[in-house]
Amino acid sequence: MKNDKVLSMVGLAMRAGKVLSGEFSVEKGIRSHQAYLVIVSNQASENTKKNFSDMCSYYKVPIFYYGSKEELGMAIGKPFRASIALTDSGFANAVMKQINMSKL
Repeated sequence: MKNDKVLSMVGLAMRAGKVLSGEFSVEKGIRSHQAYLVIVSNQASENTKKNFSDMCSYYKVPIFYYGSKEELGMAIGKPFRASIALTDSGFANAVMKQINMSKL
């Protein structure tokens, strides 16, 4: 895995117990207002991207499309993941800041 600050922060959040992963867990976290940030893999299907985009828009949760399924999975110690949600506002803000900086 390349040296990536976004994925490193996601890994820290996972070790702190502040990450939901997998489609159903992430959807539940969004609906129950636990999610502060949703990250969907660039490799996710268009249907998955649209589903999360619509849901995040409705519940006013920031969403980013970032990394491959393997990279997201490795960051949280799983084989692969198409979607994850951060349930801590501090981690979410730090990750959003890094994602925005990486786009510059």
